[in-house]
Amino acid sequence: MVDSARQIENLLYTYALRIDAGDLDGVADLFAHGRIHGQEDGPPETVFEGRDGVRAMYEMATRLYPDDGTPKTKHVTTNAIIEVDEAAGTGSAHSSYLVTQATPDLPLQVIITGHYRDTFHRLEASAGGAAWWFESRTMYVDQVGDLSHHLKW
Repeated sequence: MVDSARQIENLLYTYALRIDAGDLDGVADLFAHGRIHGQEDGPPETVFEGRDGVRAMYEMATRLYPDDGTPKTKHVTTNAIIEVDEAAGTGSAHSSYLVTQATPDLPLQVIITGHYRDTFHRLEASAGGAAWWFESRTMYVDQVGDLSHHLKW
């Protein structure tokens, strides 16, 4: 049996794998019971709620390349500090990210670094077990490189 902290850590890594695969539906599924905050304490238009809201945000912002359907990125998530309150069924994490990208017109390079502040909640699954879900993700940007090949704006 995988402990709660490991299940939460796996959610962090699953997000990175899905976004790099261009699986916007899969990324959105991770937030079916949560939301993404584009900025801390930002206005309502920077909060993307539930599967549909998160899917719309990534569709609006992320450039996917037609040859393979991916953003041609590699998201590296590291330095995860995870805290779990088993009795309450809640958790939190602070982690760092680094994104590299290489396209036919952009040599391999780091395009952005930052950190995430995430909260999680455990929900009972229909099969009688429990599953951890993102409750919220707030994205922080620490360093910015050339995002012109990654973002649509």
